[in-house]
Order: sequence, then C-alpha cells, then structure tokens
Amino acid sequence: MTAKNDIASETYQPGSAQVQLNGPSDGPVFIFAHGAGADMDHAFMAQVASGLAETGIRVVRFNFPYMIRRAQEAKQFPPDRAPKLLAAFDEVIQQYATRPVVIGGKSMGGRMASLLTQNELVKGIACLGFPFHPPGKPEKFKGEHLATCDKPCLILQGERDTFGCRDEVMAMTLSSQVEVVYVPDGDHSFKPRKRSGYTEQDNLTRVVEQLSAFIWSMNHEK
Repeated sequence: MTAKNDIASETYQPGSAQVQLNGPSDGPVFIFAHGAGADMDHAFMAQVASGLAETGIRVVRFNFPYMIRRAQEAKQFPPDRAPKLLAAFDEVIQQYATRPVVIGGKSMGGRMASLLTQNELVKGIACLGFPFHPPGKPEKFKGEHLATCDKPCLILQGERDTFGCRDEVMAMTLSSQVEVVYVPDGDHSFKPRKRSGYTEQDNLTRVVEQLSAFIWSMNHEK
C-alpha cells in the first residue's frame, strides 16, 4: 500500500488527459484541475494535493489536452476552448468517480468545475482563486452562473486577487450555495505582501485546511 501523501508512480492516460494521484485509494475523491498557465505538476498544485492527501483525501490531478500538447511538442499553445476543457474534465470524472465527488481547480480549472454542476457525479465544487474577470477588465465578467449555482461551492479567494478582489466579490450576486472564504492579503495564488504579517506558507496551510474540511463535509452528507 502507498503512504497517504505518495504520488502514484505512474501517470495514467484516460483518453486525452494525463492523471496523477495522491492519497489513499479509499479516501473521499477530489478531482483537481490546473489553471491556464501551469500544469498539474506545478508547485502550487503539488503542495495542495500533498496537503489534502495528508488528511486522507484521494486527489486526482490531470492535464487538459492543450497542456499535454505543450509538453509533447515543446511549444506554447493557448488553453483549449471551454467545450474541449469541459469534455476532458468530464472524462476524468467518469473515470474516477465511483460515487458523487467534489471537483475543483486553480483559477481556470475551478471555473470549468463550476460549469459542471449538472453532472450527477458532482456533489460539490471548490475553486481556488476564481477568475471572475481578467485583471483590470471587470466588464468581462465570467461568474454569472454562480448566481444560480445549485450545488455547494467553496471559493477560496485572495483578498487582493486582481481577478476579483474582496470588495468586488462582496458586491456580487452569488447563490446561497456559494461560500467565499477570503485568504488574508493574498493575490491570485494566495501570496501576501511581506508587510502584511502573513506568509505564503501560512496562507496555503489555511487553504488546505478549508478545502479539506469542505471535501470531508461533502463526503459525510447523505
């Protein structure tokens, strides 16, 4: 048997999406998608996955098709369009969800997760740094669907996130199913300023604690 925080020694490829596993095989499952610019092995993704695994959660990370293509061809390709991203996400859900699970992701990955609430295998959604709008362009809002979200959704948002800071998010109309937890002085990756008195590690620890509690709460619900 593998230790709780072990990363699987092999990378699976269910169709188009490479997959990496952390945590015990009998733990509640969290399917964790990466953001637009970094893949599933980015330090942020790995640290969050490892932290969740330490609490007994089975974390399934995967690469979207465009990210696989970047690695194969050593070229920079932009993210796929939403239908292709959602299809890849759904494929991983079908592969790894033997019962309803929590899905989520960093930035773009979280937004894609929030668009899959109609999937019967999705019990809850967790978004780490939701990209409500491009930096400096609040008019290009991408969170309209959160006003009618019908499943529990946890959003962990940096107070200074340029994709949607605390003051902006507090003024938004969100479903009662959406809970927003603000990360102290955090930017889009939850990094605080030195003068704030907080540290990046402190914030990541808070994020893992909040996320773990949410995933376990979904697992205990009937």
